Amino acid sequence: MKRVLIVCYSWSNGNTLRVAGMLRDALGADYAEIKTAVPYPKDYNETVDQGQREVEEGFTPEIEPIGRNPDDYEIIVLATPIWWYTMAPAMLSYVRSVDWNGRTVVPLATNGGWPGHLMDDIRAECRGARIECPMEVRFDSEGGPDMVTPEKDVRSWIGSVKALAGMPS
Repeated sequence: MKRVLIVCYSWSNGNTLRVAGMLRDALGADYAEIKTAVPYPKDYNETVDQGQREVEEGFTPEIEPIGRNPDDYEIIVLATPIWWYTMAPAMLSYVRSVDWNGRTVVPLATNGGWPGHLMDDIRAECRGARIECPMEVRFDSEGGPDMVTPEKDVRSWIGSVKALAGMPS
């Protein structure tokens, strides 16, 4: 079996955390959460506005160490919400801190109905990585907790990631 690390950034409503947790529980994978040195506002609309500015400016916030060395893993799952059609700036900070050459990356994105160009951005930022089993999970367009993507689709994707890691289904 291959060692799997799930690296997750999830804002306060926890949709990304929820799906990453489903994967973690199914795989028994190691998990690391990205936290920004300066937290985002608790208000949804303030965070949306700040996130838009950061994405448009290409800003990457300072993040705290995640406490896991990516060199110890064969597969790294990058779990991020989509902010303004791409990965959250905190995830971009992490992605830019790792040498992806020769690694296997599994992108997991949550969104409110606008998947954007995140998967292309992951491919561009994770140069040299093999991208496998990409998954987008749609939630309520108002940032709520209602998952629109059928749970059976998420479970099927989890099965694909288990197979990639050489785990029995």
